[in-house]
Amino acid sequence: MYNKNAWKKYKDYSEIMNFAEGYKEFISIGKTEREVVKESVDLLEKKGYRDIKTFNSLKPGDKVYATNKNKNIACFIIGSESLEKGLRVLGAHIDSPRIDVKQNPLYEKDNFALLDTHYYGGIKKYQWVTVPLAIYGVFCKKDGTTVEVKIGDDDQDPVFGISDLLIHLSQDQLQKIGRKVVEGEDLDLMVGSIPSEEEKDAVKSNVLRLLKEKYDIEEEDFVSAELEIVPAGKARDYGFDRSMIAGYGHDDRACAYTSLLAVLDSRPQKYTSCAVLVDKEEIGSVGATGAHSKWFENVIAELLNLETSYSDLKLRHALENTKMISSDVSAGFDPLYPQVNDPKNSAYLGNGICFNKFTGSGGKGGANDANPEFIAEIRRVLDENNIHYQSSEIGKVDQGGGGTIAYILGNYNMNVVDAGIPVLSMHAPMEIIAKVDLYEAYLAYKAFLTL
Repeated sequence: MYNKNAWKKYKDYSEIMNFAEGYKEFISIGKTEREVVKESVDLLEKKGYRDIKTFNSLKPGDKVYATNKNKNIACFIIGSESLEKGLRVLGAHIDSPRIDVKQNPLYEKDNFALLDTHYYGGIKKYQWVTVPLAIYGVFCKKDGTTVEVKIGDDDQDPVFGISDLLIHLSQDQLQKIGRKVVEGEDLDLMVGSIPSEEEKDAVKSNVLRLLKEKYDIEEEDFVSAELEIVPAGKARDYGFDRSMIAGYGHDDRACAYTSLLAVLDSRPQKYTSCAVLVDKEEIGSVGATGAHSKWFENVIAELLNLETSYSDLKLRHALENTKMISSDVSAGFDPLYPQVNDPKNSAYLGNGICFNKFTGSGGKGGANDANPEFIAEIRRVLDENNIHYQSSEIGKVDQGGGGTIAYILGNYNMNVVDAGIPVLSMHAPMEIIAKVDLYEAYLAYKAFLTL
C-alpha cells in the first residue's frame, strides 16, 4: 500500500510492540559493529545456522553463516535453484557515527586525565558534548590475547563525557558557525581526576593503575587497541503513545536487525536468501571490512564451491543474476525543519518502509539509480502482501544528500535498490524511528526474499 499511514492497517498493535522490544534489546547491546556480529552469531546459531567452515557440501535448505574480522557477517538459506542463478540479498551496514580513541591517547592536563579522540563518520560535533558516553572495544596485546572493554552501560559502571563551556562564558563561542562551535580536536574524553603518589602526571598514572588492575594492560597497549566512544544508555520508547524508539545507531542497525530477522524467520525459497551486514559505510565503505572489500564476493565463491564446483564464470553469473535491497535508512521528514525537504518526495514516519530510487547528491552524484523494472517487481510483491511503503529523496536537490552501499554492489551488474526505515535526527547520539516502520520493513524484506 503506497504512501498511506501504516498504523491504520492494524487493529491490535501487539505484534509491532513485541517486535520492537527485541530490536531495542539488540541495539542496546549492539553499540558497535563487533557487538552486532556477536549478537547476530548468537541469534543465528539458536536458529540452527552453522559456520561455513563446518560444511563439506551444500544442499537446499542448509543454513550457513560466515564472518570477517569480527566486523562483517553474512547468513544464507540455500535455495532450490543453483547459486549461479542468483541470490536474494538484503545488505545493511552495522557501523554508526561515533568517536574513536587515538593510538596515543592518554594524557593529563590541569588535574584531569583525558583521552585524545578522532571522530568517525559525519557528526555534528556539538551534539556529542555534555552527554553520558560509554567506551566499547578491544586491546590486542603482543602476546596474542585480546582484552574486551565495555564500560558505561552497566548500572554499576561509571560513564564518561566531553565538557562544554558554561553559557556564562560562551559569548565568543556562540559567534562561531555550527561546525566550529566545537572543534574536532576538542572532543577529548574526561576519564579521571584523582591523583596517585607519582610526582609527574599523577592523575594519568592513577588511571593507568586502574586499567592495569582491571584489564592487565599497559599504556603501550593503546597502540593496538580499538576503542569506540558511544552514547551510554539503552534504547527507550519515545512519545506518550510509545509509538517511536529513541536510541543510538538506528542508522543502520534498524535495517540490519530487520534484514537479519527476515532471513531467520523465512523458509527456504527458490533462490538462496541472504542477509549481509558490513562495516565502514559511514566513511566510504572502504578497507577489508567495508562493502568495497572482496570478502562478500569470496564468500559467494566458497558457497559455489561447496554447492558443485567453483569457476570464475559461475561466480560472475551468480553476482549478475542476484537481486538486492540495500537496506539503509532514509531521512525522515521533520516538521520542525520542513524547508530542507520536497514534501511530495519525502519519507514520513509511520508510512512504512521507504524506497530511494537513488541517493547521492546534487545531480545524482554518487547515486545507484535503480532500474524501474526492478522497483515494479518489488511493488508487486509488497502490494500482494499488503505491506505499506513509500518513496523519497534525501532532501531538496541542492540541499545535500547521502550515500549507501547500493552503487558498490551495482558494479556487479546486479539489480539493487535502497529501501529502509525513515529516521529523525540521523547521526545524532539519539535518533528516532517509528515502530510501525520497523515492522513494515521486516515484512517487506521477508516478502522480497520470495521474488
